[in-house]
Amino acid sequence: MGGGQSIAGNPGADNRAEAYFAGGCFWCIEADFEKIDGVIEAVSGYSGGDTPDPTYEQVSKGETGHRETVKVIYDPKKISYKELVENFWNMTDPTDAGGSFGDRGHQYTSAIYYQTEKEKEIATQSKQEIQESGKFDKPVDTSIEPLKDFYQAEEYHQDYYKKNKISYKTYRYFSGRDSFIQDHRQVADKDNQKKEEQDMDNPEQNYTIPEKEELKEILTPLQYKVTQKEGTEPAFENKYWDNQRPGIYVDIVSGEPLFSSLDKFKSGTGWPSFTKPLEPQNIVEKDDWTLGGVRTEVRSKHADSHLGHVFEDGPPPSKMRYCINSAALKFIPKEELQEKGYTEYLSLFQ
Repeated sequence: MGGGQSIAGNPGADNRAEAYFAGGCFWCIEADFEKIDGVIEAVSGYSGGDTPDPTYEQVSKGETGHRETVKVIYDPKKISYKELVENFWNMTDPTDAGGSFGDRGHQYTSAIYYQTEKEKEIATQSKQEIQESGKFDKPVDTSIEPLKDFYQAEEYHQDYYKKNKISYKTYRYFSGRDSFIQDHRQVADKDNQKKEEQDMDNPEQNYTIPEKEELKEILTPLQYKVTQKEGTEPAFENKYWDNQRPGIYVDIVSGEPLFSSLDKFKSGTGWPSFTKPLEPQNIVEKDDWTLGGVRTEVRSKHADSHLGHVFEDGPPPSKMRYCINSAALKFIPKEELQEKGYTEYLSLFQ
């Protein structure tokens, strides 16, 4: 059986509203929407066809007239419908009339399904603005249609990017979606922009980053190679792989807090390993294809130092292993936290 009940209608109450977008592979559209502040959940499914309760096999073969569609459940007090539409233009190629990147056929073309005349007006105006902006060198072909139905896709399609990280990233990379988005992205991520403005207003969140030439004088050759050239230090022959003292680990360049000894564990790899970051907002994850397959690189946000990689073979409950180079870190023992300006973390060790 397919997704079950057909769902359509106006936005709900209790600060929850719904919006519907088709932009090719629903794994990718779902993943991108769920990263936006104000989005509660994104659900993969099928819209726009005539066959009741379609299956993925039917839709993927173009037998039903449906498109792969994502239902976006959001909080209208945190993000507007207009902002969702603006974000949507950054998720796909709206000029492709024949499909979406490697996926061809009507079922993979782009569309915005509106529920009200107001949504139709917003979507139509936004489409006109994006066309006139010059962001794309071809006409925007995204269809704007009334929502007739929405059938939730099979369970294995939901949160595919979380359940199958490697295959998802591999598909997304080789489909050409990421390179296209990178080349055409012009609309700023408003959440990141606000965060950067907040950081500028908060002196405690400002970090002084020396110039490259100065870093060569400050850092050891190994520290420079690791943090600035994406190098890797020798296993079992580094400063912190077996360090068991309580305290926190900060970026060697900026001093931004990264990891805690409370989350450190013996992985047997010969490098410091952690189950989670101390400050997730100071960690940036990027796809790394340098060894022929995809890995997830870990970098610091403010210094942009290469730290190491994260893997999904750690201990429960997170099952994550942040494998970090000692050369990218500076250890602050708990007895020095106040002296070094990290008083807020003292409570972790009491």
